[in-house]
Amino acid sequence: SASCGLFPFSSLRAWWFCAFSVAFFSFVSGASEAAAAMRGERGRGRGRFGSRGGPATGFRPFVPHIPFDFYVCEMAFPRVKPAPDETPFSDALLKRNQDLAPTPAEQASILSLVTKINNVIDNLIVAPGTFEVQIEEVRQVGSYKKGTMMTGHNVADLVVILKILPTLEAVAALGNKVVESLKAMDASEELSMETNDTGFEVSSADATVKVLIATVPPNLRKLDPELHLDIKVLQSALAAIRHARWFEENASQSTVKVLVRLLKDLRERFCGFEPLTPWIIDLLAHYAVMNNPARAPLALNIAFRRCLQILAAGLFLPGSVGITDPCESGNFRVHTVMTLEQQDMVCYTAQTLIRILSHGGYRKILGQDGDASYLATEVSTWDGVIVNPSEKAYEKLPEKKEGEGEGEVEGEGEGEEEEAVVEGTEGAEEDESMETTE
Repeated sequence: SASCGLFPFSSLRAWWFCAFSVAFFSFVSGASEAAAAMRGERGRGRGRFGSRGGPATGFRPFVPHIPFDFYVCEMAFPRVKPAPDETPFSDALLKRNQDLAPTPAEQASILSLVTKINNVIDNLIVAPGTFEVQIEEVRQVGSYKKGTMMTGHNVADLVVILKILPTLEAVAALGNKVVESLKAMDASEELSMETNDTGFEVSSADATVKVLIATVPPNLRKLDPELHLDIKVLQSALAAIRHARWFEENASQSTVKVLVRLLKDLRERFCGFEPLTPWIIDLLAHYAVMNNPARAPLALNIAFRRCLQILAAGLFLPGSVGITDPCESGNFRVHTVMTLEQQDMVCYTAQTLIRILSHGGYRKILGQDGDASYLATEVSTWDGVIVNPSEKAYEKLPEKKEGEGEGEVEGEGEGEEEEAVVEGTEGAEEDESMETTE
């Protein structure tokens, strides 16, 4: 057309530019829609696969957030005035730890009983004789092994790994054999033995040793629920060995052990911290002391305050990255063993206590000025400042009867954790299949 003179050259160039622009933007638009479909995004009523009402609508990936932690980004918040003197607070923490630590008499009694039982079981491993219960090994675990025992609770834990399947009869026979051997060594010592769901306990006048029973991993696939111990009990005993080994290798600092003891005391005196398990407390104390840019242990007063701060900021809430269990495969967050109500309770209890601590109420929090359990639920005044306790944010939806809007309620009341699990598994598989198809 240009050669015939119907259109000037400039018009032809404009026409080519317009055609190229339309083709380019059509390509970009198509690529964007394809990418949005692969990400599971919705647009104009279309489903995952581009058709209206497609399967698995509402998918969005679960991305946990990191709660604010001042000691991780301390360089971004320089001080405008010198840090206050917290020597009285540090002295109060050390004094409380001394009060909570077991007495020399308690330490001597528990050490004696643990040593005797350990020697008896070692002899059964080396020379069982006619004893039919075959033992693989024995390990010390728990607060006794970690050095975090508390006064008034003179109990140590041992894990015995059996080579055979753990029947109730075998557990009872092992317990009786241990007591018989101990009485043969010292007939004057009064000992008692009781079996339970996890193994058996051997008690003297002022000490108790809990013997937890486990079995070698290949036997876990051969268990009969009617004849053998519960598989969850056996797995928890094996997990206790992993926990003790990790603590010995990574959390042997004295500051961590003192902080563990103080946090256990808080859990006993404030019901809002009851959901915290001993393993969660161990990991929380190690995190507060060691997890900082310098990788150097923080002072005890700073670590104690940091624990309350990060709990109050939501470290153990559903959407938080939390603390990953170092002894389990995968990214298992330890706080997911708590219910949503318990996670909220831990958070709002810490929020109240950290406000009281910031106004100088550390003696009440540590239990040095009488009972302070009411502080988490009642209004208190500190130097003219009124501290109102935080209220719970999670309300569990009432359960509906069968047939009353099952589909609507189930999707709303399960919480963020379960939604994340479903979306992170089924949605990921569908996205992967779509990407392969593309």
